[in-house]
Amino acid sequence: MSFIAICGTGFIGVGLALALERHPRLKVSQVYTRRPLREVEHPFPEVLTNDREKLLSGCDLLVECSGDVLLASEIVAAAHQRGIPVVTMNSEFHVTVGSAFVDTGYLTEAEGDQPGSLAALNEKVTAMGFRPVVFGNIKGFLNTKPSREDMVFWSEKQGISLPQVTAFTDGTKIQIEQALVANGLGANLLRSGMMGPDSPDLEAAAKQLAEMAEEHEAGPVSDYVLNAGGPAGVFVVARHDAEQQRFLKYLKLGDGPYYFLLQPFHLCHLEMVGTIEAVLNGRQPLLNNGRKPSVGVCAIAKADMEAGDIVTRALGSFAFRGETLPFEQHRDFVPIGLLQDCQLIDTIREGDRVRWDHVTVPDSLALRLFNTLLEE
Repeated sequence: MSFIAICGTGFIGVGLALALERHPRLKVSQVYTRRPLREVEHPFPEVLTNDREKLLSGCDLLVECSGDVLLASEIVAAAHQRGIPVVTMNSEFHVTVGSAFVDTGYLTEAEGDQPGSLAALNEKVTAMGFRPVVFGNIKGFLNTKPSREDMVFWSEKQGISLPQVTAFTDGTKIQIEQALVANGLGANLLRSGMMGPDSPDLEAAAKQLAEMAEEHEAGPVSDYVLNAGGPAGVFVVARHDAEQQRFLKYLKLGDGPYYFLLQPFHLCHLEMVGTIEAVLNGRQPLLNNGRKPSVGVCAIAKADMEAGDIVTRALGSFAFRGETLPFEQHRDFVPIGLLQDCQLIDTIREGDRVRWDHVTVPDSLALRLFNTLLEE
């Protein structure tokens, strides 16, 4: 029996705890939360703890799925200091400071969320000889400035937190996910913010991205398609050898030269269980942010803000959204994952990227680690 510690009591953390409860070889040891234990609704309250030492004592593996960059940095650092392997479902952590942990211990994003699912799909298609041109995500709806009323409604209806549903809706989440895909799989962006074509024909739009990638000699690219009513999955557009063309046509993949390979689902915590088992069995990391990231995610103001305004948390807020950009530009623009418990020292107008001279960012392990990445 292997013992699994979980950092996070949200949708993923609770779902994973339920999945592990029925597993014959894996058992939850402790679940960490910063909230008072009596305020946390959890199916197994006996495993809840506010004590990080207790969380990490006696576990064989840590799952970090808090969605909080600052907390994840501290928890992963503590786990690595103890030689504990870490599996995450926290792309926000990876694209902000994950690269600082690649060489300090075992770290991988799990299959189940879109980045891990794309990494797994990439392994499968490259093993068959395909050469990826596009690593693609699928988004059903986008509103870069949703109302609080709408987000509260959908948060309650879907049973996920208000910041999460807001980050999904305004595009922040898909920008972060595809930044991780770009860094982890060695892909590029066609432009900051990505292309994200809006089309009812998913396959046609995906192949259009492939054409743009090759026209600009961009190598494989990380991007997405806005496809209302489409599957909640991921795709790869790839080439294959000319001599395979007739076989692939017979197998219903079309005439080429681009082949659209779709996985029409991602099942989050349920697929994460397979990653946990694979790690315990010795497999190499599925996906991380790489030692030297090329893509980051900045913060863009959704409304005018004044000096003195407090930023409690930019991710999933009604004040900011995230957008991909070359990592080198973070010398000027603050990662959205670090905008937490900050105060503005200058006016920011709607549509502005947040600069370092706009805001005071308090000291944290995450900030210090991020600065080391900029110095490399």
